[in-house]
Amino acid sequence: MPKALEEVTRDALELAPRQRLALAEFLIESADAGADPEAEAEWDAEIRERIRFVDEGRTAGVAYQDVMRAAERRVAP
Repeated sequence: MPKALEEVTRDALELAPRQRLALAEFLIESADAGADPEAEAEWDAEIRERIRFVDEGRTAGVAYQDVMRAAERRVAP
């Protein structure tokens, strides 16, 4: 991962859960310019539901390192 991306990622992980979700929503929207409006509405609903779960304490976060290790195992030859 490029150094700048590592730094941004590290900074993002220091945000409060609700702020991280808002950042994720912004990044998804910026990557999906011209996306299907129905799909957009469904993603918005999904994001709102996930935010609600975090706010209600119904879900737990996963450490970035654990996520990356799991992803590396899935793509390793």
